[in-house]
Amino acid sequence: MNAQQKLKLLLAQLNTVIVGKALQIQDCVACLLAGGHLLIDDVPGVGKTTLAHALARSFGLEFSRVQFTSDLMPSDLSGVSIYERGKEAFVFHPGPIFAQVLLADEINRASPKTQSALLEAMEEKQVTIEGETRPLPSPFFVIATQNPLDQVGTYALPESQLDRFLMRISLGYPDRAAERALLIGQDRRDLLAQLPSLLQDGELEQLQQQVLAVHVADPLLDYVQDLVAATRSAQWFLQGLSPRAGIAVVRAAKAQALLSGRNYVAPDDVQAILPQTIAHRLIPVSDSGRGAVEQVRAMLQAVPLP
Repeated sequence: MNAQQKLKLLLAQLNTVIVGKALQIQDCVACLLAGGHLLIDDVPGVGKTTLAHALARSFGLEFSRVQFTSDLMPSDLSGVSIYERGKEAFVFHPGPIFAQVLLADEINRASPKTQSALLEAMEEKQVTIEGETRPLPSPFFVIATQNPLDQVGTYALPESQLDRFLMRISLGYPDRAAERALLIGQDRRDLLAQLPSLLQDGELEQLQQQVLAVHVADPLLDYVQDLVAATRSAQWFLQGLSPRAGIAVVRAAKAQALLSGRNYVAPDDVQAILPQTIAHRLIPVSDSGRGAVEQVRAMLQAVPLP
């Protein structure tokens, strides 16, 4: 079975669990193929946690879930050293962050101190505990879910934390047909328990290498630079994108191209992933009357294609 067949199977399996959200699921798969972290931002009960479980099981990755609460401490994530009398020594007990997929559930209900504990892990794929640096498993992904900021007990994620997420998506409510399928269908937890792993050891790394090998022509790079420059013009946003964000756009577009069965990036790939990849990094100008996603789409219409 070649890579394209595997990816189609992967998408089809995920679509049996999260019904009626094919575009969002493709974004999630593209994010993980690009080696990025994913933020799912929505109201409770629309399937955020279920989607994270399904992604980990389908990719065949070791999974760990942490429910973020206001009293969660950084050591609850990373682990602690405990003195063991029999060994007459301190023994390190790793925390849930030592997994290939960490589901940070309701990440914005934890204090800023605990949120910042994830920064080193997300960027460096390592954690420093009691002066010792410990590598995290490879691959390592953070899939975080976030509730709307107007809900009680939430803290806004700092810009530095948001910038570590390659993509932010929103599932939204299902349409009527999809909701009917949920109402009469099998319980999602039972479905998750039956999901087979579709990727074997090393296959995800091979797919990620294929993403890196996707060709990006010079005119396409010009287009990405034009879009980045537009965010810095002060016409659309208060502050423009960083070079790291520009790199993220190219990586995500490469993954989107691979999912579309191509070995080169087209302008459509950039346009398909741009709002999810940059909107969470930007603040619209105050007089626009639009949210960040709508402002990104308006900017896309204004920047000419190559």
